Amino acid sequence: MRDLQGPLRALCWSWAAAAAAVHLYFGGTGFPEPIQMRGFHLLVFTPLLFLLYPATKRSPMHRPTVLDCVWAVAAGVPHAWVMWNWMAVADRMEYVDEFTPTMMVLGTIAIITLLEAIRRAVEPGLAIMVAISLAYMQWGWLVPGVLNARPFSPEEIVESAWLVPTAGGVYGPLTGIVSTIIAVFILFGAFLQHSGTGRLFSNFGAAVAGRYSGGPAKVAVVTSGLFGTMSGSSVSNVITTGSMTIPLMIRTGYRPVAAGGIESAASVGGLLMPPVMGAAAFVMAEITNIPYGQIIVAAAIGAVLYFFAILAAVHFEARRMGLAPMPMKEIPAWREVLADAHLVLPIIVLVWLMMERWSGNFAAFCATASMVAIALLRARTRMGPVAIFRAFAHAGFTMAPLAVTIAGAGIVVSALTATGMVVAFGGIIKQLSGGHLALLLTLLALTVLVLGMGVPTTPAYIIAAAIGVPQVLELGQALGVDPLQAHLFVFYFAVIADATPPVAAAAFAAAAIAKASPLLTALHASRYGIAGFTVGFAFIYDPGIMLRGSLAAISLATAIQVVALTLITAGFAGFLLAPLGTALRVLLASAGLTAAFGHMLTDTTRLLVGACILAAVAAVQWAAARTAPARQGEER
Repeated sequence: MRDLQGPLRALCWSWAAAAAAVHLYFGGTGFPEPIQMRGFHLLVFTPLLFLLYPATKRSPMHRPTVLDCVWAVAAGVPHAWVMWNWMAVADRMEYVDEFTPTMMVLGTIAIITLLEAIRRAVEPGLAIMVAISLAYMQWGWLVPGVLNARPFSPEEIVESAWLVPTAGGVYGPLTGIVSTIIAVFILFGAFLQHSGTGRLFSNFGAAVAGRYSGGPAKVAVVTSGLFGTMSGSSVSNVITTGSMTIPLMIRTGYRPVAAGGIESAASVGGLLMPPVMGAAAFVMAEITNIPYGQIIVAAAIGAVLYFFAILAAVHFEARRMGLAPMPMKEIPAWREVLADAHLVLPIIVLVWLMMERWSGNFAAFCATASMVAIALLRARTRMGPVAIFRAFAHAGFTMAPLAVTIAGAGIVVSALTATGMVVAFGGIIKQLSGGHLALLLTLLALTVLVLGMGVPTTPAYIIAAAIGVPQVLELGQALGVDPLQAHLFVFYFAVIADATPPVAAAAFAAAAIAKASPLLTALHASRYGIAGFTVGFAFIYDPGIMLRGSLAAISLATAIQVVALTLITAGFAGFLLAPLGTALRVLLASAGLTAAFGHMLTDTTRLLVGACILAAVAAVQWAAARTAPARQGEER
């Protein structure tokens, strides 16, 4: 992003702050008509991106060019037209009423400027995917076999991508959810950061974990998980917390690739942690019509297991390497932590309102308002006009790239639906699986991870869910798989794709801070984040981790995951109570993988086998440690 100076900086910051403030106002008082709100959302954020992000590396970094200003004006015109003519757009019969030449010109401009905004501000891979989906509508009739599509006229292509708000495209339901609920939650996260809650989370993590072996790494895990409730972006989490934790980990003995891997795995997990999960979770609520409060309840144990596994891996590796805790002078006293403890109250307000089934946008509005009020209780957290302005502006800067990301994903979904590609891809995956649910899930997981190489988390989730969820529900009927299980499965793999090689945005950001190999950092991130893979499959096969069923069923499902993850992380680290030889490492890792993925066995068998092997190895090492001093005494 450009580092603008002078009046231009003031203009863009004021622009972003005002746009975000309007979204917060609507979140508390009610939103305009859907097409109006979606048009306004893209009108205020798409042009801003051309002023904030340069076209190339050689473009000026302190000011936009004249061409950037032309792009910005062009980007705003189609959305301004939609806002002005919202009644006509809302009342028109899609694919029946005439798609006029004016609409054709404006739609083409909207699509081109959207592609350029995505290329600059988000990810060139997503822009390429959107362009390919439109090209497929134009020339898909030339493709042989199951991927063949009917011919589409240019007018049909532009209309479906731009002006069919009920089905998808630029103004579809996905833009609706990001312009309403997600926007207000982003504002809540921004106010959390600027009120001092970030300091609270950082101090809390250091106070809880800093005094133990491998303390800096454990602080990184705890802090990144807490920061995830504020930023909603794994890369932002890495940059925010990693700039502090990665150098500290390296100074205390971690290799740079390991330090980067730990931070990126933990930062990715921030999107899995309730109560404020990644943007894709809100999209899930919209797609499935499942209340967001129900989603965060179902995801709670899975998120805890994810961070348990990272902490276990960090602990075993720290013990094996003999790493020291954080220096005591760098560990804050508990009175320092408690000085900011009142800032937890807005999060409690948010969770309570969500559990009482208030709308997500109103719950986030009330929590944001309560944050400003509660911060007044202490001078150190009090938010003055400047802090409030900065919170609004940073929220706007976060919303802008997400706005075009979701609009681009809407175009892809519209193209997949119109061409029948959703059915075709789903059929291909189903055919390759041979009707076996486990193989279907594996193929779908690989599909999501591949999508995640060039596409951000939310569109990767949206596209994969459209393709694979119907197939999972069909083959999972015997197990009683329901939409929430299937969507959480896809969601988990879309999130961990940011830390999975060969292209892993969060891991690459961590590698830049650690000055380490990006690919090796991503490999380490995948190792530390192994729970993302096991928990994803557990949503399908062990629904007890979604707090379903009896207390015994929930406890059994959770215990299986705890034992499996302990075995896997100990085997990978080469340490349990003492260093492990190669044979024991293979035994523990194999037992853990069997407990996690051996769904052909009964749940009780998986737990007993894993627990017995874990207990046996631990007992042998404990006994060896007890007898070693005695032998040394005899030798003397």
